[in-house]
Amino acid sequence: METNSDSKTIKINQTIVRFPDIALKTRDAHKLRGYFGNLFKEHSPFLHNHFEDGSFRYAYPLVQYKVIDKIPFLVGINEGSRLLIELFLKIKHMDIENNSYEINSKNLENKIYELNDFSKLHKYRFKTLWIALNQKNYTIYRNFQTKEEKEYFLNKQLRNNILSFYKGIGFRVSKQIMVKGEFKEKLTLFKNKKMLAFEGDFVTNAILPDYAGVGKSTSRGFGTVKKI
Repeated sequence: METNSDSKTIKINQTIVRFPDIALKTRDAHKLRGYFGNLFKEHSPFLHNHFEDGSFRYAYPLVQYKVIDKIPFLVGINEGSRLLIELFLKIKHMDIENNSYEINSKNLENKIYELNDFSKLHKYRFKTLWIALNQKNYTIYRNFQTKEEKEYFLNKQLRNNILSFYKGIGFRVSKQIMVKGEFKEKLTLFKNKKMLAFEGDFVTNAILPDYAGVGKSTSRGFGTVKKI
């Protein structure tokens, strides 16, 4: 992350690599993670969120693997952005569950996001399902009787997810983050188990990079946001 000492502007460096000629299913995102994480496992724990001794890296994933509208995406943030440029442009093919795909084209996009103005509201949409609840919070959520109670709770969870994202990239926001969304319950399979997840839109004064993930299992493609 870059800091401009004159303007106090914090910058997020983001790189997105798309493979437009390859069509996968949304649930294949974790297979992308497994394939590329194993292929480049000696380069950095950021690529698979595990250290050399096999222990898990409990931190926001700086490289995320997604399938959006059938297109495989790799999203790198800060150090993850550098890794994508360094490693993934060399890729000529990928193997996903015994299927080999030749990579004839890649789209590379690099963006800089400045975290310096939290006075404006932005509207975002979840492009992939958002896993908002852990086991404890799921029980609390299910005990609510009204739609208003559930929405208030989910808004609070999303606000916490956004703050966790900022913490994960080393940014301590000094302004109050506000969130208000409309969410719809969906069931999804996660590690072969049914789990409650959500789709929907939300408005916030937080600045979020397109295609970054918030919530649980962002490295597997969940919780991907895009400004609308």
